[in-house]
Amino acid sequence: MESVGQRLVAAIPSEFQHPQFRYTFDVVDARDINAFALPGGPMYVNRGMIQAAHSEGEMAGVMAHEISHVALRHATAQATETQKFQIGSVLGQIAGAVIGGAPGAIIGAGSQIGFGAGALKYSRKYETQADILGAQIMARAGYDPRDLARMFQTIQQQGGGSGGPEWLSSHPNPGNRYERINQEAALLRVNTETSSRDNRQFQQVQAQLRGMPRAATMAEIARSGQRYPNGEPAGNYPSNPPRGRVAYPSTRYRTFSESNLFRVSVPDNWSQLGSQGSSIWFAPEGAYGQVQGTDVFTHGVQFGVSQTQSQNLQQATNELLSSLGQNNNLRQQTGLTRTYVAGRNGLSTRLTNVNEATGQPEVVTIVTTQLRNGQLFYMITVAPQNEYGTYQSAFSNILRSLQLNQ
Repeated sequence: MESVGQRLVAAIPSEFQHPQFRYTFDVVDARDINAFALPGGPMYVNRGMIQAAHSEGEMAGVMAHEISHVALRHATAQATETQKFQIGSVLGQIAGAVIGGAPGAIIGAGSQIGFGAGALKYSRKYETQADILGAQIMARAGYDPRDLARMFQTIQQQGGGSGGPEWLSSHPNPGNRYERINQEAALLRVNTETSSRDNRQFQQVQAQLRGMPRAATMAEIARSGQRYPNGEPAGNYPSNPPRGRVAYPSTRYRTFSESNLFRVSVPDNWSQLGSQGSSIWFAPEGAYGQVQGTDVFTHGVQFGVSQTQSQNLQQATNELLSSLGQNNNLRQQTGLTRTYVAGRNGLSTRLTNVNEATGQPEVVTIVTTQLRNGQLFYMITVAPQNEYGTYQSAFSNILRSLQLNQ
């Protein structure tokens, strides 16, 4: 699979090449028909997906589609777009996703945020873009782009039920998918002289997989609480996404302004995720990803505003902590401590959690204050327990730089 992946990566059009990305390809020993890629390039293809494909071209089609999502930066763009919605009363679901607790996503409007069908999938606009770029990458790599259309049909036929394979739930059909891909293929020059040889090799790989013990399903892996046989943690998250050590916070800072709400300085090697609405976060490369539409963070800081039932800072903060505790494994380690946030009275507390993406303990701090309109403004920081000392200085600098305009 690595050779197929690198062949596709080499065929990415120059305008979508990102030298800083590191594309890697791994097989997950899971029965489900699924595949996913994270920002920066790591891709994971379930054994079930490989066994379902009728040819190497079909498998390459899925991989080209996922590579296209990465090259087009869809995960980050989607995270940004979802910030248009207000946080409301279920803030805990959002923070749970940010700090690696129970998977969640930001959707809906007003206080209506949850885990509905619109949350755990790429948008149809992004699916169309990935289909078209995926077809172009396949043609440039010597694959027939029509295999991409055929693979969608293969996956659909493997459904075994009304819901279909999980991959389809996060990659919705934008409409006329097969026709659009085939139309694009007709416009492309394709050299498929090596397809027969490729398929022989691919069939040998499939035969080897069929000779292996039965792969567990994702549900079975999750129920067992064990990690994947190839070392990946249960829950379909790669360990320490995307891979390797996350870069330490830069000593250089850049300033960010969020409309009329606040101004803050963050390390200049951290990426901004989200730019509108009531929530925004920053994280270093390698510390965040989107798996099946779910945002997962291992390091970073989030700022947001919560509607609360109380005008009292302590009571409002306790409401926030209560909502967080209902959705993940957060455990409060310290009581509420008085502090100052942008020159205003504030409260802070420290919590611990086990990050579901990595299985490692992490430290979470929450700092709150009230805006003039009575809303609760919060800052949440997260870092692995064994790295928290390194990040604490950056978190303190960020808090000291914070200015509130409301």
